Amino acid sequence: MAAAKFSFNTRRIPSEAMVSLLTGKVSPSVGDLVLARITTIGQHTRLQTQEGRRARLYKGDEVVVCYGNRYAAKQFEAIVPRSLKRCNLVASGGLAATVTSSHTRMKKATEIEPLGLIGDSGGRPINLADWSLPFRPANCDAPNLVIAVAGTEMDAGKTTTVAHIIKGLHRAGFGVAAAKVTGTGACGDYLEMCDAGATTVYDFVDAGFPSTHRISMEDLERIFSSLIGNLQAAKPDAIVIEVADGILQKETSAVMCLPLFKNIVNSVVISSGDTMGAKAAVEWLERFSLPATAISGRVTESRVGVQATEEATGLPVLNIRSLANPEKIGNLVPKICTPALRVLGDRF
Repeated sequence: MAAAKFSFNTRRIPSEAMVSLLTGKVSPSVGDLVLARITTIGQHTRLQTQEGRRARLYKGDEVVVCYGNRYAAKQFEAIVPRSLKRCNLVASGGLAATVTSSHTRMKKATEIEPLGLIGDSGGRPINLADWSLPFRPANCDAPNLVIAVAGTEMDAGKTTTVAHIIKGLHRAGFGVAAAKVTGTGACGDYLEMCDAGATTVYDFVDAGFPSTHRISMEDLERIFSSLIGNLQAAKPDAIVIEVADGILQKETSAVMCLPLFKNIVNSVVISSGDTMGAKAAVEWLERFSLPATAISGRVTESRVGVQATEEATGLPVLNIRSLANPEKIGNLVPKICTPALRVLGDRF
């Protein structure tokens, strides 16, 4: 494996732990590492490395990636195969699966030939869960401001919204930690949070899963609790979390309906591309007693869209300049602080 390209999703696992290759009649599981050869270059022409570099792929390259399911309405839906048969690279963060459907704008998925599951010194498959963060349950009484960003769909502007909220809070003097709690593992969102000023950043890969599609409710709750608990251990003033895809996606809505989510999150900022989506999202949040505070996302690209959305939802619509402005974010914070967090609001 010395010449192989190691994907971003494998970043927690030291190479010295990878000492055997399991071949033959083995059945992959979500999170298992696999050594594979690129056989056909398709949609994904680059692989995100452990360092976050986007390495170009060539036919014949060997890569180390993880098996996992994928849900991406504007890219691929894919599932873990039952054997080491040829399958696909379905995400540049390093996800191996068999494509079951794709968006019409997508090229055929890049094809890979698994050479074997990567094992430890005892001949057991190495799984992301073996190297996950220690489980720390979330503390509902911790004095953290917790802002969640959820979207109406994929590419609604969630990551950009998250990054600028982090930047605004950072400029205002807050110590900020951040996490992405659902989705597909990739370096983009993770590094955006780091670049914006979050001092501690995690995602579900750190909790042992390369993606959250098709995992159990128990695992979703454990991921959410552990990520929040580990962020709280860093003692930030504020925590910003991103929930992937649209709020009607199965795992996304499941996480947001968790009693723990409702008890932890002080505010939900909605990213939307249009007024109707924003209005529907606000009504959905109200139905589940979740605190919608503001709208952002691609809808802010139009002044008319901003006006229409504010009229339709009764909420402020904030573009990225406003979110990153310490004075503007300062006007938002006191509105979402609970009595235990007034010390944060009193800064402004």
